[in-house]
Amino acid sequence: MNETPVALITGGGSGIGAAVARQLLDAGYRVTVTGRGERRLRDFADSLGNPEALRTVVGSASVYEDVREAVDSTVKAYGRLDTVIANAGFATHDSVAEGDPAGWTEMVLTNVLGPALLVRASVDALKESRGRIVLIGSVAGFVPTPGNLYGATKWAVTGLAENTRRQVTEFGIGVTLVAPGRVETPFWDSHGSLPPGNLLTGDQIADSVVWAIRQPAGVDVNTVVVRPLGQPN
Repeated sequence: MNETPVALITGGGSGIGAAVARQLLDAGYRVTVTGRGERRLRDFADSLGNPEALRTVVGSASVYEDVREAVDSTVKAYGRLDTVIANAGFATHDSVAEGDPAGWTEMVLTNVLGPALLVRASVDALKESRGRIVLIGSVAGFVPTPGNLYGATKWAVTGLAENTRRQVTEFGIGVTLVAPGRVETPFWDSHGSLPPGNLLTGDQIADSVVWAIRQPAGVDVNTVVVRPLGQPN
């Protein structure tokens, strides 16, 4: 069996997911990235020169058949799976009292159901590798903000990370929640503008993700909250 480690990243064609993919490829990993947009995935692979160690799989993080296929095809192609990163997610940037409910179902399914589906689909392969699950949460999953349904989905991810850890630790699987503050990524495109103040970069968050993944055997880093200096909440 090829001992080169393998990672699968949902929503990996841009932003934090793409930054993690680049850093893991540079570290010698074989990587699968998933996303709903074929063009975005193709452009991402093209930007890296289409390395042999990178696979792209079109699919939705909130559809179990798509997630299962991404996991199964990765294991079939590479012979193993060491790390999954549940990165796919988005915000409708509105509020429960004044927002448009039309976008809420997809947001909740992607942000909350999606990570759970990835855990379910990958757990058997991760048992074999004694691998790691990384969930990308948010500071919004620790700090209440008025009317913020997106924040509520990230509170759910915070809980999911710890609930998952308590079950899979006995299988030798680690679980890490990485909760960023404000980050300059395409996340803000639907908001119309970047928030004020200092922003982290996708690469800075990827540094924390890769650090957690590459801890020594037997070490389980569970929660990493990363804010830019100057973000008080």
